[in-house]
Amino acid sequence: MTHPEAQQRIGTLREQVARHAELYYRQAKPEISDRDYDQLERELADLEAQFPEFAVKASPTQRVGDDRLEGFTTCRHRQPMQSLDNTYSEEELRAFHQRLVKLFGRDDLAYVVEPKIDGLAVSVTYEKGKLVRAVTRGNGVEGDDITANARTIYSLPKELRAGPGVPIPEVIEIRGEIFMTLAEFQRINQAREEAGEALYANPRNLAAGTIKQLDPKEVAQRKMEIVLYGVGMCEPPVADSQKHYHELVKQWGLPTVERTWPVQGIDAVWAAVRELDSLRHSFAYGTDGAVVKLDDFRLQREAGSTAKAPRWAIAYKFEPERAETRIRAITIQVGRTGVLTPVAELEPVLLAGSTVARATLHNKDEIARKDIRLGDYVLVEKAGEVIPAVIAVNLQRRTPECVVYQFPDKCPVCATAVVQLEGEVAMRCPNLICPAQVRRRLTHFVSKACLDIDGLGIAMIDELVERGWVKELPDLFQLKRDELMTLGKSVEKSTDNLLASIEAAKQCELWRLIHGLGIPHVGVSASKDLAAHFREIEKLAAATMDNFIANKVSVISGIGETMARAIIGFFSEPKNQALVAELLRIGVQPQAPVKPAGASTVLVGKTFVLTGTLPTMSRDEAAVKIETAGGKVSGSVSKKTSYVLAGTEAGSKLDKAKELGVPVIDEAELLRLLG
Repeated sequence: MTHPEAQQRIGTLREQVARHAELYYRQAKPEISDRDYDQLERELADLEAQFPEFAVKASPTQRVGDDRLEGFTTCRHRQPMQSLDNTYSEEELRAFHQRLVKLFGRDDLAYVVEPKIDGLAVSVTYEKGKLVRAVTRGNGVEGDDITANARTIYSLPKELRAGPGVPIPEVIEIRGEIFMTLAEFQRINQAREEAGEALYANPRNLAAGTIKQLDPKEVAQRKMEIVLYGVGMCEPPVADSQKHYHELVKQWGLPTVERTWPVQGIDAVWAAVRELDSLRHSFAYGTDGAVVKLDDFRLQREAGSTAKAPRWAIAYKFEPERAETRIRAITIQVGRTGVLTPVAELEPVLLAGSTVARATLHNKDEIARKDIRLGDYVLVEKAGEVIPAVIAVNLQRRTPECVVYQFPDKCPVCATAVVQLEGEVAMRCPNLICPAQVRRRLTHFVSKACLDIDGLGIAMIDELVERGWVKELPDLFQLKRDELMTLGKSVEKSTDNLLASIEAAKQCELWRLIHGLGIPHVGVSASKDLAAHFREIEKLAAATMDNFIANKVSVISGIGETMARAIIGFFSEPKNQALVAELLRIGVQPQAPVKPAGASTVLVGKTFVLTGTLPTMSRDEAAVKIETAGGKVSGSVSKKTSYVLAGTEAGSKLDKAKELGVPVIDEAELLRLLG
């Protein structure tokens, strides 16, 4: 390769690595596999070594990918939190061992082999045994403070368990992964599939996106989990080996990996890796590899680290389970919000122990990006070992008979022209009375998370829609007893119970109606916030952007610009306006939230921004106290902010408050304000 060619290739690789790092770490929406990303990084490193004149300081190969996002306070790790070098072959794993053999002059090195969990790296700090902070890896030096979100993880104890002979350090950074179990991932995607919404790609991306939500209440709705297995700064030291440290983690009552392999020598390491590969499908979480670590902490320190990764540890990545099959057809599912989701109908193939006949194609853009055509032979992979997805096309087997798929410009169910909302990749059917939407929308509307109407299962809903008795949501409240009595034998009691439940739902809580309407991006937590703020469905329906965003700051905590646009867009549709008007006309009277008797109003009209770690309560707990007393909590500081409540290690929000002259108070002052 000539110098000009090398310079051009290095520039191209840098752009590709930076782009894919952004997609993976910040957006949790990777477009290529880990292996493909590692190959790009490795090619870049090799070329920079061969042509050092084109190498740059702080090249992407010399630092950890940065997962930090706006809206979070940044915290510095007491000890840098590095990534791991990856290997994909037995030969490379043995080469790793030989480098350590050469360094230490011995071949009988002791290792610990651990499962590599496919999640979001996190560092959890305990001081005097109490949980004070949770921070993402970030750029390895500092990361995002996600303490409020981490506190929603049920399995993460607020205090280390003490016991005879169990030392509790003054301060310790405990490293691990936040993840989502395969069962929880499947539950969420099943609910989305039933609603006709686009499926999430895999548990890792969903976990990473969830833990970076600005509203802990939204995070709490998904059952996140955590495993802890590594150590950062620890004062005073309490363990001398990785094996010893694992024992302490369990004694402290922390969740950790269910099995480790203490072994000696590289042959035993490889045997452990192979055993883990055979066992990993029985684990509750996605395991994409094995981590091999030197056991002795003294030897770890002697081996040292590069700028990116320790020299004493390496990750062996398992080959993803894939199968090749042919696309017979592409069908479209229509969800309750009108989203059109393409699905590949496949020639059945055995994959990861089960027969796969369908796979998600996600959306129109994904089909075009991968150039997927009808009749193509494709590689199918179980995303997160759960949801089948088409990964790539085998172009060598493509024939002239493989035709480009034309995404429908009309709904395949009701023939209405599809639309694409601003800022979305999804195509939607805007027809609210599309039968496919009516079925799914009605299922959502009557669910426990919405109006909670007993007696309306999927079979009954299908029957009501098929007979034409329910074409729109208001039709549900006008069902006739004599018609319902014709649906089967001995139905008198069940019919009366159903009608009574429907009648009671007319007095539902306002947030239940808001959630039941199926406004894009608006979940249970946001529905409650909207109900508390507007208190009437008519006022919400008439809201403008100024009611949501003032001076680029959210007026309602947790309601940002994307959600605000979705709400305004929903209620600007004449059909949706008519829907709300009809619900009110037939007697639906949603009830506004009732403030508890004797509730304080001392903070009415006051807006708070919270930052840092408070002495005795979490930021979420402080927010509840503020809101209960009539105050509001915002995510960013502006001139309209009344107070900034700051704890230890407060970040940029504190600096902004000082710049704008906003009063800064501590927890004690807040309690004084609350009386």
